[in-house]
Amino acid sequence: MEDTWVSGAGVEGPSGVRGVERSDGCPGNWGGPPRPRRCGRREACCPITGDPGKWSAAERESEGVVVVVMDGTTQPVRSEGPLLHRCTSETGGALVSAVMTARSISHTEGVDPVRALQRVLYRSAKSDRSRRFHALFDKVARSDVLRTAWRVVAANKGAPGVDGQTIADIEASGVSELLDQLAVELQTGTYRPAPLRRVHIPKPGKTGQTRPLGIPCVRDRVVMAAAKIVLEPVFEADFHPVSFGFRPKRSAHGALSAIRLAISQGRMWVLDADIKACFDEIDHDALMALIERRVSDRSMLKLLRCWLRAGVFEGGVVLDTEAGTPQGSPISPLMANIALHSLDEAWAVGGHQLGVLVRYADDLVVVCPTRERAEQAQLRAATALGPLGLRLHPDKTKIVHLARGAQGFDFLGFHHRMRKSAKWKGRWYLHQWPSQRAMRSIRARIRERTDRRYAGRDLKVLVASSLNPVLRGWGNYFRIGNSARKFDGVDNYVRLRLARLASVKHGMSGINWGARFDYAWAQSLGVYELVGSVRYRPTHARR
Repeated sequence: MEDTWVSGAGVEGPSGVRGVERSDGCPGNWGGPPRPRRCGRREACCPITGDPGKWSAAERESEGVVVVVMDGTTQPVRSEGPLLHRCTSETGGALVSAVMTARSISHTEGVDPVRALQRVLYRSAKSDRSRRFHALFDKVARSDVLRTAWRVVAANKGAPGVDGQTIADIEASGVSELLDQLAVELQTGTYRPAPLRRVHIPKPGKTGQTRPLGIPCVRDRVVMAAAKIVLEPVFEADFHPVSFGFRPKRSAHGALSAIRLAISQGRMWVLDADIKACFDEIDHDALMALIERRVSDRSMLKLLRCWLRAGVFEGGVVLDTEAGTPQGSPISPLMANIALHSLDEAWAVGGHQLGVLVRYADDLVVVCPTRERAEQAQLRAATALGPLGLRLHPDKTKIVHLARGAQGFDFLGFHHRMRKSAKWKGRWYLHQWPSQRAMRSIRARIRERTDRRYAGRDLKVLVASSLNPVLRGWGNYFRIGNSARKFDGVDNYVRLRLARLASVKHGMSGINWGARFDYAWAQSLGVYELVGSVRYRPTHARR
């Protein structure tokens, strides 16, 4: 983890913090140590637009040093010099010191300055678990950080906010102008976020149910993404391995593998827990208190509070948000992970004796050896979530018994259940396949893309441009389990839907499968087939 840093959604680098590195040519004392003298020709600073000399104040304030923490303070000890951290080891009786800065990492490890800054922040936080960073806000306004944040936002696309401005509108009017303006507003303290636009999207596989989202303006999403670039490595150094959601180099597949391993070790009782309205009910004061464990930069803390209290625009009025981190903003997953990290810490202290916790954002399961421990795990989880203003959903939280396939549970789109081996007598294996909800979701998406209103289109073009991307993405996620039978059902459903669409196209009634259309015809359309794409993982049997 310390050798590379991969941030979510294609982020290529980190942003900075005032106490982490000092600015180039910035007058006055920003709370950091004096900038060391450098030998040789000074590197030219490129502004956000790429034109020299414009908005120099918004340029990198992170090309200096990271202050070493000594005796509980971030002020350097006399004669120590500016260090990221002092790595000392005794070799032949001599102490060796390693001075690590973002600039040196960028040169020695061959990475861009933003990613180098992330590595500096991560290693600094990892080397001192009690350190509080006091100079982070100025890094958000760095030209390379804002440019990286823009690439992330543009790649994710997304709907416009309350101002109605889209990604295409900004690209047409000029991206550099927007980034320059944001940099100036951040540097001068005049940046103010706009309220979020409330939208409701249908829950996959749940007819009639919706999920509320808060959509920020594009300009606010850029600043949020920049802040995430800066903050993520700091908190990533503290996160526990039981957390798999929205983290670099971790995924839902890793969580599924952890469950599989825990069950193979003989734990047959599972606490399947659901946190009720997690993103809507997180207490703001409790969340900020957790953030302040690592961040003491007042400007950064003020920026985070502004986002939490920006309000939601719905029904023609702006509603105050007194709790929660609305889903839809780039920084919401990180803030949710920071809040739920307290649950991971509680489990690391004593909960691990009850069972193995596997958490993906606000979804979690605890794999336990006995029912008594599963009940204790439920009580411990509820106790840990209470100070955050969160609670377990009383109707969706349950304890299941997996032994000999007695019961199963759904987690991350998969159904988990023990199955008896057809080859080895008396052995049981954990099988994982797409849940009923996941199957309803993919059928609905196939049905929407093969609706009769598309009968006028060329079927080969329709399959290649609309249907195959959905099938390929869904299959890539579910192919790691025991999904062959479900995949075969989806393939058959696709063929029947295409046959029905072709019948409408040619003015025929019914499906005409077998009489007019067959498997060879479906293959000629270039339909992506799920069968044969399953990748089986190592199995663990239980007697």
